[in-house]
Amino acid sequence: MKALLFFADWRGQMKKALTHRLGLALLTGLLVMPVCAKDGDWTMGVYAGQYHNQEPASFLAGRSEFKNHYILAVTASKRLWRAENWPLELELDAMLGQQWGQATLSEVAVAPVLRWSGLPGRDTLAVDVRAGPLGISYTNIISPLERGVNDQGSRTLNFLMLELTASAPKNPKSEWFARLHHRCTIYDLMNNYGANGEDFFALGWRRRF
Repeated sequence: MKALLFFADWRGQMKKALTHRLGLALLTGLLVMPVCAKDGDWTMGVYAGQYHNQEPASFLAGRSEFKNHYILAVTASKRLWRAENWPLELELDAMLGQQWGQATLSEVAVAPVLRWSGLPGRDTLAVDVRAGPLGISYTNIISPLERGVNDQGSRTLNFLMLELTASAPKNPKSEWFARLHHRCTIYDLMNNYGANGEDFFALGWRRRF
């Protein structure tokens, strides 16, 4: 029995370590490769935000309260596909962030993201919508804001991000954005500890290469 418990614990630790290392490797590649890119498919940026206590839908409805917990992150993305007849693109987005306030912890996350560029008024201000509902996020410790009633939580959770971006037509390579950064269990599919996850409202800037 002890051997089985040891094996189960070892397998869990190896899974977490592998997830962390794969995420860091992918993010490192996303951060380094734009230096050599020349076609505008890559972006690099930074964002900062504050924790709020509700899911993205409730935040958009104005039902959130902010707490003294913050995030500062670097982000990078790669365009993977562009539709021929629609203003739609598929990107791979990654982030590496540091959180502080209620606790100090690091986070790495990766998600495929759809970008919609079909909003009117692009001659005055180019506004895009970006959405990545399914990704993966890993933190080096379990945040106290993500612990359930039994004080349990998960380092690895789903990563969801929603973004509204804006750039000037004369300078399309420089982009400002507002992001909803969300970690969750996908309605208890990843664990049933009863914790919501973490949510941040963030503002940031990125540059296209």
